[in-house]
Amino acid sequence: MRTWFHDSSQAYPEREIPILSAATVLVSSEADGSPIANAFDNTRGPGATQWIAGETGVQILIISFHQRQTIRRVTMEVEEREISRTQEVHLAVSSNGGETYRELLRQEFTFNPDSTTWECEDWTVAEFNVTHVKLSIRPDKGRHDCTAKLTSLVLADA
Repeated sequence: MRTWFHDSSQAYPEREIPILSAATVLVSSEADGSPIANAFDNTRGPGATQWIAGETGVQILIISFHQRQTIRRVTMEVEEREISRTQEVHLAVSSNGGETYRELLRQEFTFNPDSTTWECEDWTVAEFNVTHVKLSIRPDKGRHDCTAKLTSLVLADA
């Protein structure tokens, strides 16, 4: 089995923003037993808890901060052990209360139960006065019956 992830000393910054206490998190759907809080519960790595969408198709996650934030790192983990698919994510930020968003990145994660079931990405960004973060997830570019998954999303100011 091939896995992709960084050394934990690099992938999990010390100055994480505590999302569940620093923001309100909105999500388009969630499966019973797999709430969005799982993506922010500090369980990480293969086998950790996950948010799983309650519906197929594109899902939207919005983090609305109680106070403006500086974001310098974004770490995202996704695990898929069941089906072959390519999940596409778009990450955007807003500094004007969510009225408009500026895209920071697009990324695809390709999974295959026989070879690649795990993905961890760690990006350096320089975003200041952030009021909202929006993550759009297209669960599979080739199928319409898949559900989006997210193991963890870490935002940090260093």
